[in-house]
Amino acid sequence: MQRLPPLSTEPNRCEKAYVGNTIGQANGVYDKPIDLRFCDYSNDKSNLKGKSLAAALMSDAKFDGADMTEVVMSKAYAVGASFQGVDFSNAVLDRVNFGKANLKGAVFRNTVLSGSTFEEAELGDVVFEDTIIGYIDLQKLCRNTSITPDGRLELGCR
Repeated sequence: MQRLPPLSTEPNRCEKAYVGNTIGQANGVYDKPIDLRFCDYSNDKSNLKGKSLAAALMSDAKFDGADMTEVVMSKAYAVGASFQGVDFSNAVLDRVNFGKANLKGAVFRNTVLSGSTFEEAELGDVVFEDTIIGYIDLQKLCRNTSITPDGRLELGCR
């Protein structure tokens, strides 16, 4: 199990998602982690679009129905978070841990999913159109039994 830092006590920590982090996005380098644990961004249609949430701590946060198109979430930790119906089109979700996350109805259209893991995640009705995912990652993803036949077909699961 991964050890996480204590929950941030900053009063406005949930608003940090609207700013994102601006340095070293691809490597998850940051001066301070963006702590979004337990925050609620349900149905947010404008504030998260295109933000860099690299290395963000997102476990147990709610993003249901949010527009997260073009978001960069390299090395984010999203275990147990809820992303029902989230649009991740054109996003970079590189090395994101989606373990036990609820992604029912999420849209990964033209999305980079390299190195991301989905252990015990709920992936019913997920759209995997033109996703970019490595072969080993794809093999692991195809073991998830909650993926619908359409999703399996889009991914190319055997």
